[in-house]
Amino acid sequence: MINIVSNPFPPDETLRALWLAAWGEAGPASFQPILERSLAHIGAYDGALLVGFVNVAWDGGSHAFILDTCVAGDYQRRGIATRLVAAAVEAARARGVRWLHVDFEPRLDGFYRGCGFGPTAAGLMALD
Repeated sequence: MINIVSNPFPPDETLRALWLAAWGEAGPASFQPILERSLAHIGAYDGALLVGFVNVAWDGGSHAFILDTCVAGDYQRRGIATRLVAAAVEAARARGVRWLHVDFEPRLDGFYRGCGFGPTAAGLMALD
């Protein structure tokens, strides 16, 4: 049974293992400063094992942003990411956020539309 947990503050090594599995890279030197300034973050656990994650960043006011939605490969296609995003939506709503944003690759359009997100025009600039 997969448990969805709000603000679990997983240790760096736990989140790094999931990050490597999901993104193929180690991620930041420490996740803790990111988690500490997030509106919320949500973890999906199979027992003590972190198998999914989503972060909710925000501007301190009415806008929040879904970031880093990921689920370990062996746990994909079970609705875990949908549950993570739903918990993130509720966390943002509970904190009075008015607008919840998400950017994603075109292949994820169906997933995010299924989670209730609509299309918008947006801009992106790579700074590296």
